[in-house]
Amino acid sequence: MPAAFDPTASVAEARAWLRTFVPMPIAASWRERLKSCLGALIGLALTEWICRQFLRGFNPWFIAPMGASAVLLFGVPSSPLAQPWSIIGGNMVAATVGVACAKWIPDPGLAAGVAVAGAIALMFQLRCVHPPSGAVAVTAVFGGPAVQALGFGFVVIPVAINSMLLLLTALAFNNIARRRYPHRPPEPAAQHHTRDLPPSKRVGFTRADLDAVLAARGEFLDIEEDDLEAILVAAELRAHSRRFGEVLCGDIMARDVVSVRPGQLAADASALMTRHHIKALPVVDRQRRLLGILTQSDFFRAYRVNSRRVNGAVRDLMTRAVVTARAEDPIVSLAQAFSDGGLHHVPVLDDRNRVVGMVTQSDLVAALLRQSDQAMDMAEAGKPRG
Repeated sequence: MPAAFDPTASVAEARAWLRTFVPMPIAASWRERLKSCLGALIGLALTEWICRQFLRGFNPWFIAPMGASAVLLFGVPSSPLAQPWSIIGGNMVAATVGVACAKWIPDPGLAAGVAVAGAIALMFQLRCVHPPSGAVAVTAVFGGPAVQALGFGFVVIPVAINSMLLLLTALAFNNIARRRYPHRPPEPAAQHHTRDLPPSKRVGFTRADLDAVLAARGEFLDIEEDDLEAILVAAELRAHSRRFGEVLCGDIMARDVVSVRPGQLAADASALMTRHHIKALPVVDRQRRLLGILTQSDFFRAYRVNSRRVNGAVRDLMTRAVVTARAEDPIVSLAQAFSDGGLHHVPVLDDRNRVVGMVTQSDLVAALLRQSDQAMDMAEAGKPRG
């Protein structure tokens, strides 16, 4: 028998389908939105002005698809579709295909369709997908007598000139605005210079897992794979924070911290390390404000460069850029710094930047193991007795 019609289920499906038309919230902050608007204003105005000055009397000197390119270059500069090769390669490929179709296909509508389809195929193959390039291809077909008279010269002037000027403005503006452009995720520190993955990537999901899932989906995603991986790792750390977030750095830190002054002899600092069986000393001023850190690695590095330096003052050997924590920070916030960053000691500071404690890798591992044991004990206690 045919299945009975369920009107309630049909209404629910219709509502779910209609909800797909509701726009997703945009996570960009108001500061980033303002940067995008200002960048597009400067980029387009500057590009048009330069082209008008240098291509005086040339028609057209500026094309409308540059507006769509500006949305990507200034609005979402981290997108793979907004990278330098995407705008230059995509626009020039589309212009070339568009001109060719306009010349060899008599029907303009068919020529425009073939031009866009051909441009998409080539952009995928050349790894320069840039959505505004579709409009460039259509402009090459419907641009009128001025564009038709240019022939393949349209690819260089105005398309290539417009694209390059807009790109140069985006490079300058985005970097002044402290955006990474061209966009690349930060490279993890290669502490050991070997082929091994960083410790945080040897457990949980791996890049191979991510690549396999993306390959199975077979879709083009508007996000760099490295960025997607970084987001997933951050989400994984956040999930761990919910589990271990109740343990704070102040709960596990050593409070009786041995420290040195910058003017002390490095030899005295080495003797302190030996006496207390420690591998790092925070360098502080008279008010115990942190100035740097002195580790065994600093001694090894100084001896390798100039063996005489190890007989100098602490200030000559110490590392001044120090990763620090606050007593109220959850211990999970230090996990990646310890695992991938190659850190072994993190000074804990108060609100006046005075050293109040020290967290080591051993402290972190012991705390995480204790939490794991407690979680297992709770799980065992919750099991029904046979």
